[in-house]
This record gives sequence, structure tokens and C-alpha cells, in this order.
Amino acid sequence: MKLQFHSVHFNADPKLTEFIEQKANKLETFYDRIIDGEVFLRLEKNEHRYDNKVIEIKLNIPGTILFTKEHATSFEAATDQAVESLRRQLKKHKEKKLNY
Repeated sequence: MKLQFHSVHFNADPKLTEFIEQKANKLETFYDRIIDGEVFLRLEKNEHRYDNKVIEIKLNIPGTILFTKEHATSFEAATDQAVESLRRQLKKHKEKKLNY
């Protein structure tokens, strides 16, 4: 799967983008028709919150677009949450397609 990375107001470490790409590629085991995706990485400027790392992932699949946005204390934790959310969305989409 082809992923485009956008890190807003900072440069993302190549190890981080590789980690996100590995996690996202595992989604293809649940649904093999994923076209491509976009990943947005942001740092929120709220000093009172520890979960200021934000990841947004948008996946293009035939017929629809799946989206998730997660906050966490690290980008790795946010990635795990986002991939889990997308896994549930993919399974729900696949079940819906099978029932038609």
C-alpha cells in the first residue's frame, strides 16, 4: 500500500514513518483492496495535556474513504490506536459488502 506522510510543523524521523508504514501494511490482511492512504502527524500546542501527539490516517478503498484521528503521549501509541480503529472499520465495511 502506498502511504503519503505529512508532518505538520516538524520533520518526522524516518524510523517513525517506517514504523507507521509497517503497522498500516498489516491492514491489508483484513482487506486486500486498499488503494492508498495519507498520514498526518501533528503536535498540539496544549501544554496541560500529555497526549499532544496526533495522528490522522485516511485510507482510500473502492467506494469509500476510511478515516481515524487519535491522540496519545507518543506517535507510536497513537499509531497503534489508529490502526486498531481502521481494522474495525475495514472489517465492518467488508461485512457490509458481503451482506449485499
